[in-house]
Amino acid sequence: MKTKQQGFTLIELVVVIVILGLLAATALPKYIDVTTDARQASVQGVAGGLRAAAALGQAQYVVNGDKAATTISMGGSTVTVLSENANVGRGGRPSASLATGIGVAMPTPDGFTADDTTTPGTVYYTPTNGGNAGCRAEYLPASLGDPVTAPTGSC
Repeated sequence: MKTKQQGFTLIELVVVIVILGLLAATALPKYIDVTTDARQASVQGVAGGLRAAAALGQAQYVVNGDKAATTISMGGSTVTVLSENANVGRGGRPSASLATGIGVAMPTPDGFTADDTTTPGTVYYTPTNGGNAGCRAEYLPASLGDPVTAPTGSC
């Protein structure tokens, strides 16, 4: 009388383990190095915050109705803004100043450094945990279009 085999042989188990090891060795590196993606996403988040702060400043400016004004009140703080008379279509955007403009409307987020001294009229928000030279959000209130630019490639 023959007995039925139950389970797998040792050779079959070893072959399956080797195949799983090879698959893991080729697929794992693609999922482990997500640091650059995370850094880029955080810079995009800061860019979104800058756009929101600029839009809120412009909304408050329009509600106030004074096209010559150079300051608005946001959250109980005075924010220096561009006047509509001198900057048609850009009135109410917080100025490129960390002390009195965009830095008051949107304080520097944790994990970022802000710089308003490198290029006059521009504020740079750079992640403190590295990245390449283009890995930063830039706020330029005097631009005609979107005042915020952020990297679209890898950080």
